[in-house]
Amino acid sequence: MIAPRNPNDRVTVAPEVLLTIARLSTLRVEGVARMSMIPGGVDRLWKRTPTAEGVQILVDGHSVTVDLFIVTYADANMQEVSHAVQREVARAIRQIVGMEVRAVNVHIDDVVFEPRAEEQ
Repeated sequence: MIAPRNPNDRVTVAPEVLLTIARLSTLRVEGVARMSMIPGGVDRLWKRTPTAEGVQILVDGHSVTVDLFIVTYADANMQEVSHAVQREVARAIRQIVGMEVRAVNVHIDDVVFEPRAEEQ
């Protein structure tokens, strides 16, 4: 965590910051086409975990668990993309915010058969 200058100082990181870091880190990984929608349902409503654009986080003290819902390109190796997403998101959260990352769970919800943006 970010070290305060004085013992009575506090640094608070809003959950939206973690959501943005996770989303942008995911989208930087080659093979990820876009974020998917988070599955709905009553279970999600009762947990009250912060969610946004394919990212759901659970903060427990100074650690975080991240669930990512993504769409990949059809020609991408989904296992390699998933591992790259896990590494990149965990690295970004540790470096930028200094929080422990318990888990980064990747859910591939769909694939797209359209050409990648850099190929158009």
